[in-house]
Amino acid sequence: MTDIQNNSQPNLFNRFLNLIESLGNKLPHITMLFIYALIVTMIISSLLSFVDFDYIHPTTKEKIQILNMLAPANVLDLIVNSVKNFMGFPPLGITIVATLGIGIAEGSGFVNVLIKKFLSVTPRKILTPTVIFISIVCHLVSDSAYTILMPVSALMFYSCGRHPLAGIACSFAGLAGGFTASFTPSIIDPVMQSFTEAASHIIDPDYSVNVLCNYFYALGGTIFVILSVWYVTDKIIEPRLMRTMPLDLDIKEDKNLAVTPVSAKENHAFKFAISTVIGLLALLFILCYPENSMLRAPDGTLTSPKAPVMMGLVPLLFIFFSLPGIVYGYAAGTFKNANDVIRSMEHIMNMLISFIVFCFFAGQFLYVFGHSNIGSLLAISGAEFLKNMGLPSGITLLGIIILTGCLNLLITSATSKWAILSTIFVPMLMMLGISPELTQAAFRVSDSAVNVCTPMFAFYPLLISYCQRYCKKAGVGTLSSMMLPYTFALMIVLTIVLYLYWFIGIPLGFQSGFDYPSSMFPQGH
Repeated sequence: MTDIQNNSQPNLFNRFLNLIESLGNKLPHITMLFIYALIVTMIISSLLSFVDFDYIHPTTKEKIQILNMLAPANVLDLIVNSVKNFMGFPPLGITIVATLGIGIAEGSGFVNVLIKKFLSVTPRKILTPTVIFISIVCHLVSDSAYTILMPVSALMFYSCGRHPLAGIACSFAGLAGGFTASFTPSIIDPVMQSFTEAASHIIDPDYSVNVLCNYFYALGGTIFVILSVWYVTDKIIEPRLMRTMPLDLDIKEDKNLAVTPVSAKENHAFKFAISTVIGLLALLFILCYPENSMLRAPDGTLTSPKAPVMMGLVPLLFIFFSLPGIVYGYAAGTFKNANDVIRSMEHIMNMLISFIVFCFFAGQFLYVFGHSNIGSLLAISGAEFLKNMGLPSGITLLGIIILTGCLNLLITSATSKWAILSTIFVPMLMMLGISPELTQAAFRVSDSAVNVCTPMFAFYPLLISYCQRYCKKAGVGTLSSMMLPYTFALMIVLTIVLYLYWFIGIPLGFQSGFDYPSSMFPQGH
């Protein structure tokens, strides 16, 4: 095999990637970052409480005063409310409920067979765009797709006489890099919405953000993600791989690389499960169709945040994963009794242990950050600073995209970053006349595009092991250099699409505008 250093790319690039990895590994655990942020915020609140600020809150019309969170009474309030802060942390319940449903579908084997079915009927001439399409569909199952989608995509490419690492690259780019684009609502939508709405309340306590506020943008972006990833894969990545990364072994000689075909029993169970999905969709349509449906909002709409169907989006995702999973499991024999179903949920919950610990401290941080009025001060002072600079809103938004991309090189968790950045960006840009929905969309552009090129991405070790099945010397530099062109392409394409939506006036999603009415500063693009 030819090592990656023999490529035309300079060695400096690999040294840069190794530096990023080294620095990233020296960072504390993400939970510790929030503990440090909590302590620093409390200290800063104590210091700023003695400072007299001239800023006036646009909603309450009261002068901004920082509350000393180290004062005994406020420390006591933090301790008393710690459980409430934890249970009220926006992504906690959403993530747990949705993950339980995915656990049933994954534990039964339904998810794996579903992905295999999609990939097995793919015509060779459109293999690349089809794999990308399936990767985008797999946004529904999120992390569980990594364990089956990438290796199967590699095998699909190899069976067609193409480089298997190109299959890993394009499926990875479609799943993680193109996470902003999606055909259907995904688990991340309500998580992002909860942070965005909470942050908007710093300026406007009555502001409501629809769960699907970025859906139209996400749907439109799928076309451009497929086209850009398709081009990069076939015209840039695969030709380079063919020159520099010859395979070390014959896949036919390695039984560990074989994909188990779908058996007759699994196929029979799959039909029952798909029939269950169709039945659930039909039932949902029947329940939503009447104008006086109990699933509609008081004004009769289905897309209003007050509509039960929107408020129950996460439980619906749980039902649409769990019921077909249960049907498949019993029909295929992977579930023998109810205990197996429970164990499948318990198994996937193991993945959330660190996340639940993170939620406790992140909840305390959000309480201190908001209760101290530091968030309001940053928003109003930041908006005043930007206003004095006289930069157009479009340039300010581009700055947020670039800043988020830089941060994502070291901290890849969208939840972790948006938990902090939303409290600053959303209210600050509201003061400049930019809607929270547009700010959220800008954040998601670079948050997803940079995922694939950073060694700090949680699934990098797993993906490297997939690459090493074919090219034994493949490592971090191999994967990073292979994925970097996707990052540039996705960042450029998704940013252009966002600005096209903005300037043409295409809605970003349901009940989603571009401008926020501000009495302090003029609106405009």
